[in-house]
Amino acid sequence: MIKKQINQKDSFDIELLNSIGYDYVFNNSPINRLKNKINTPNKLDENKHEKLIKLKQEIDSIEDCKLKKNASRIVFADGNMQSSIMIVGEGPGQKEDELGKPFVGDAGNLLNKMLEAIKIERKKIYITNVVNYRPPNNRKPEQSEINRYSKYLKEHISIIDPKILILMGSTAMEAILGSNKRISKERGQWKEVIIKQKNYKTIVTFHPAYLLRKPDQKKFSWEDLKIIRKEIDEQNIEI
Repeated sequence: MIKKQINQKDSFDIELLNSIGYDYVFNNSPINRLKNKINTPNKLDENKHEKLIKLKQEIDSIEDCKLKKNASRIVFADGNMQSSIMIVGEGPGQKEDELGKPFVGDAGNLLNKMLEAIKIERKKIYITNVVNYRPPNNRKPEQSEINRYSKYLKEHISIIDPKILILMGSTAMEAILGSNKRISKERGQWKEVIIKQKNYKTIVTFHPAYLLRKPDQKKFSWEDLKIIRKEIDEQNIEI
């Protein structure tokens, strides 16, 4: 957890600070700008945080969106913004819409177990969705909605800059790889995906919600998880 000192006169997003791994304390004293300037790691953290706040504001200012009209709130992200591992899911469900956090409820519980099986703590990775508002009746996002939100997703990925990008489900796959793909053919294989002129090592696997509906597919998901764990070890990624 990154501890950040916040002056009460500053404007900030407590929900976002909590969701991306910041602890914070209030301070009425003037901020020492010079100290912050010469502290390079913290400055990098703050720059990333500022970019995430800006992105969240851009998404939340979208107009004429069926998803936004029917949702209770934006569901932006969860986890450690400094993580080398980023998971992209489909979109918020009812529980996510209520809590403002991705991958909660039954699908979230299964995701937690999947991560634990390969010795990963959920709080140490970064998680978001293709669309940031709950589709009505938990339906799959329409292609036009995927297309509309994909630019924000790609910006999100660029800001986090992960070493490993995990696409969970067909919606995430379509947003990044294109709509002419089949998840049964694409899963479990490493791909080099170019986003904003940078290569990202990417893998597709099944969404936990799909595995709850089709438990016989868990064996394939387990194979994918082992591939991910192997890559983490080979890259010496600390989690």
